[in-house]
Amino acid sequence: MEISGRITKDAVTAKVSNDREVVNFSIAVNDSYRPKGASELKKIVTYIDCSYWMGSKMAQWLKKGTMVELFGRIGLNVYTNAEGKALGSLTFHTSNIKILVFPKAENASAVPPSAKKNTSENEPDDLPF
Repeated sequence: MEISGRITKDAVTAKVSNDREVVNFSIAVNDSYRPKGASELKKIVTYIDCSYWMGSKMAQWLKKGTMVELFGRIGLNVYTNAEGKALGSLTFHTSNIKILVFPKAENASAVPPSAKKNTSENEPDDLPF
């Protein structure tokens, strides 16, 4: 199965056992439809909890706002709460992550110093054109 969306908050790595770690994150999938007889589009957002078991180093790239394409399967978690009510949730178990778009930097300080240039030193004052 394949889904794509934007990450809603930075991924978190959890240690499950001595040698296993899982990367947990959530994505938002935007969709829209036009109800019958309506002229306006109705927009809906679906939030999907995801887990990635293939390597915890991937978490450093899964930041809020990153657009990702995920490949994997849906898993069902069933449990009973404190009141004895049966509940369930879905998790998308990701086997492959493709980063489509990184989020834009919110301010100039997010740009590494090596990428910044002082243009007055690099360009001559009087250009011939």
